[in-house]
Amino acid sequence: MQNHIDKKSMLAYGFVLVLSGKLVEASAQDAVATVSAVAAPAVKLQSVTVTAERREENIKNVPVSASIVADEQLAVLNSGGQDMQMLAGRVPSLNVESSFGRSFPRFYIRGYGNVDFHQNASQPVSLIYDDVVQESPVLKGFPAFDLERVEVLRGPQGSLFGRNTPAGVVKFDSVQPAPNRNAYISISDATHNTANLEAAMNLPVGTDLAARLSILHQHRDNWIDNSYTGEQNRYGGYDDSAMRFQLLYKPNADFSALANIHARTLNGSASLFRANIIQPRSNALVPNFDIGSLATDGGNGQHLENYGGSMRLKWRFGDMSLHSITGYETVRVFSRGDIDGGYGAAFTPVSGPGLIPFPVESADGTSGHHQFTQEFRLESSPNAGLKWQTGLFYFDEKYQIDSYSYDSLSAGMLTSDVRSHQKNDAWGVFGSFNYDVSDRFNLRAGLRYTRDRKYLMTEASNKPDGSSDIDRSAGLAASNTVSKFNWDVSGVYKLSDTANLYSRVATGFRGATIQPAGSFNPMSVAQPETITSVEAGFKADLFQRRARLNADIYAYNVKGLQLTAVGGTSNSAILLNSKKSVGRGVEMDFEAYLTDDLLMTLGGSYNFTRIDDAALAVGVCRSCTVLNPTYVSAGGSTLALIDGNPLPQAPKWAANFTLRYSVPYRNGEFFAYTDWVYRSQVNFTLYKSTEFSGKPLLTGGLRLGYKWNGDRYELAMFGRNITNRVQIVGGIDFNNLTGFVNDYNPRIIGLQFTSRF
Repeated sequence: MQNHIDKKSMLAYGFVLVLSGKLVEASAQDAVATVSAVAAPAVKLQSVTVTAERREENIKNVPVSASIVADEQLAVLNSGGQDMQMLAGRVPSLNVESSFGRSFPRFYIRGYGNVDFHQNASQPVSLIYDDVVQESPVLKGFPAFDLERVEVLRGPQGSLFGRNTPAGVVKFDSVQPAPNRNAYISISDATHNTANLEAAMNLPVGTDLAARLSILHQHRDNWIDNSYTGEQNRYGGYDDSAMRFQLLYKPNADFSALANIHARTLNGSASLFRANIIQPRSNALVPNFDIGSLATDGGNGQHLENYGGSMRLKWRFGDMSLHSITGYETVRVFSRGDIDGGYGAAFTPVSGPGLIPFPVESADGTSGHHQFTQEFRLESSPNAGLKWQTGLFYFDEKYQIDSYSYDSLSAGMLTSDVRSHQKNDAWGVFGSFNYDVSDRFNLRAGLRYTRDRKYLMTEASNKPDGSSDIDRSAGLAASNTVSKFNWDVSGVYKLSDTANLYSRVATGFRGATIQPAGSFNPMSVAQPETITSVEAGFKADLFQRRARLNADIYAYNVKGLQLTAVGGTSNSAILLNSKKSVGRGVEMDFEAYLTDDLLMTLGGSYNFTRIDDAALAVGVCRSCTVLNPTYVSAGGSTLALIDGNPLPQAPKWAANFTLRYSVPYRNGEFFAYTDWVYRSQVNFTLYKSTEFSGKPLLTGGLRLGYKWNGDRYELAMFGRNITNRVQIVGGIDFNNLTGFVNDYNPRIIGLQFTSRF
């Protein structure tokens, strides 16, 4: 350059040359003219589509607090071989935890969930996979792979999604078949031989047919020793495999049929309970705690088989469309663990580590399960000024539950099998409308009537010697039938072409829960719970769609909240209804291109929850520091009043953060991606205690790699839980300080290769 130009123009000109990839010779005057006349297009955020109201819409126009997990974020989370708990904290107000291993995740939204570990436990967060509800808690663990997106809808969704959605919905949508030959394969290996294989391929069938096969296999070697028996690498491993085959028939624009069959098998460790790992009068781990070792004399293992299928049909008649969704699921699971977390007992010559008041080794199994669902839905054209939909829904489920007890002091001999049978059927009729009152204001409303019926019968306990320890005449059968109307009303006001305000009032309910009788507790019934929720929010695309902000405030009131008091001096799990529980909070999702090569996402939530029931009391642990008022019952048990306590597993504060930076190089890019999740302290139990609470938890991941040939190939090194955070994430208060840690998510470092073709 012979003529003088200022530094700012030179940098801008150089930036344009890099983006265009061309070599240009020009004078200074030509450079300035080129920069001003041919500026490189700015990188923009892609539009986000959700199906919160059963049809595809831009998330900005939907009056529901919703978040999406998709694309690279899903791939990053799956690289670590985690189960559904990987979604915990990835969007505002979502928590996921388990005391049952990989087969039984428990979901919480806005602090509202259920800690019940029984295999017939209902949840206030509904999980819907490819438009089919997964009602059983063991169905909710089906792996997330080859997905278009995961939607998290916060707040009651009873009008369009039905019962058992008072807290919200987590919705999984698979990538559907297409006529092209699109395919991918991803393989990785990491610490503890955490190996993943994920692949999918569109299969050429014919002009009107398209098929897609998706597979997943996740493996981890055992890596946790049993210091009591001297066995090395005894626990912590798993083999988890799943497949999905879809066939799409679309002869014309007026009809389509999408068939789906899927399956899963799981073999591995159940959750590992560890005796006396909590320091007394503290919620810290004992000194010199070793995550790679535990001492136990009980059995441990988990096996699951899940098969299912669905058929989604769509007919278009002029300005209307008719949908039929038929689903079938069956699952069989067996999970065994040493719940006392140690060996021996206080009355034996040798026991430990620490005090083991009594041995508890048990297993749970589900067999003979089937779930059938059918929905018909008629909807208007999505382009009409007045849009509406109406439909019918039917649900039928049956299964057998076995609760086994073993004697750890007699080589794990079976001592009892308490067998229960549950049947649950429900039907509903629903409708909604969506009307543009003006160019700026849109009004929506929905209404649903549901009839839900549940029946459970517990047999006498089957002992190996043929005797029975439960009286058949002791009221071992129970049923409950409930009919409910749910509704919602919402409005969206268009502030501008890029920003909307919305408000929403909605109701929902969760059906009754019937808890089987057991060795330590009688059969019990918790009555249905109902919720009324109010929220208002703001959604906007900012800075010419280089940034996006969604924010909302909410408040809800639950009447008859179903609670489960787990543990205590009686070694039991008791169902309760709270007269009232409340929640309120603030949520925010933000993402922005800070530069064309630097993308940031930030999410956060404040969730306040409180139990309002002055008379409600639960049993407590004798060896822990109880922070609630206590009294001694007529039966001699110490009970704690829990009025004013937060809900269990409900962090008050939560945040998530990701940052992605890329540098173009030749025909690809080098990139760095990091993701972090934080949650504040949580209570593990309904009563407050110093010991049975989880400290704040911060975990992060890092991914460094190179993509080339139009993103066709990717090679990356990754790390999960890179700070190697080891922390108590749950507890069982059986009169000793037994807990379990985040050994499902140890620090791992690995390498992953992905090819798309």
